Amino acid sequence: MNLLLTVLEIVAPVFLLAGIGFAWVKLGFEYRLQFVTRLAVTLAVPSLIFVALMQTQIPPGELTRFTLAAITGHVGLAVAFGVFVRASKLERRTYLAPLIFGNTGNLGLPLAIFAFGQAGLGFAVIFLAVTALFSFTYGIYLVAGKGAFGKVAREPMVWATLLGALFLWQGWQTPVFVTNTLDLLGQMAIPMMLITLGVAIARLTTRKLGQAVWLSALKLVVCFALAWAIAKGFDLDKVAFGVLVVQMCTPVAVTSYLLAERFEADSDAVAGLVMVSTLMSVGALPIILAIVL
Repeated sequence: MNLLLTVLEIVAPVFLLAGIGFAWVKLGFEYRLQFVTRLAVTLAVPSLIFVALMQTQIPPGELTRFTLAAITGHVGLAVAFGVFVRASKLERRTYLAPLIFGNTGNLGLPLAIFAFGQAGLGFAVIFLAVTALFSFTYGIYLVAGKGAFGKVAREPMVWATLLGALFLWQGWQTPVFVTNTLDLLGQMAIPMMLITLGVAIARLTTRKLGQAVWLSALKLVVCFALAWAIAKGFDLDKVAFGVLVVQMCTPVAVTSYLLAERFEADSDAVAGLVMVSTLMSVGALPIILAIVL
């Protein structure tokens, strides 16, 4: 009973905030998605990442091991789903990226901090940075047929992670007034991302729900099994283990839909994956948290 209550306390704020965004749009209120998203990824999330890493008490060696595990997880998913997409004759540029990349920002970060505290957030931002690195290069290559390696160098989240890791390694701290400012900016990130997720889901439409159901279920099973094996293989401690599993099991990211629409892949099919996998996560993520806690 205590475990059930703990899990509900973790997941309820996450899905309630997303529900607020969903209801906001359905009630007809204005929400400038592009502006809010840019504000989040340019200021709020990088500030959260930098401060979380700078102030974390996680030893650098553990962060290095977790980073290698996160990279291995992404490569493993790319190989496994690459083989699946080829064997099932699905369109590679439409389906492979959504199957690989999860919503490690909007859902992964809030779940990590609510479930595992500041230490969990430190691990989660590393996973998010790895996801961003892969999605802005290999992910765009899959959809567009070309990479966007220059975009990685201009991505604030990547620089925030590198600088945060440097400050952690050297034991540096920014002046108190700078830290307080960045901390305030970072506090916007989680509620902003969750509400924005709800808004984005509310605006999606699709006619391909049937296929999305079994693909979303397959993604969840493969991600859980692979994450568990990798976490065991790297001998991660309990917090790092839990964060890796939760991050790899997050649903399809809304950015996958935006990329499909931008580069003229089958955006309707990707919208279905986003919607179904997100709804599926409402039931699946509490179970996963109960297993790893």
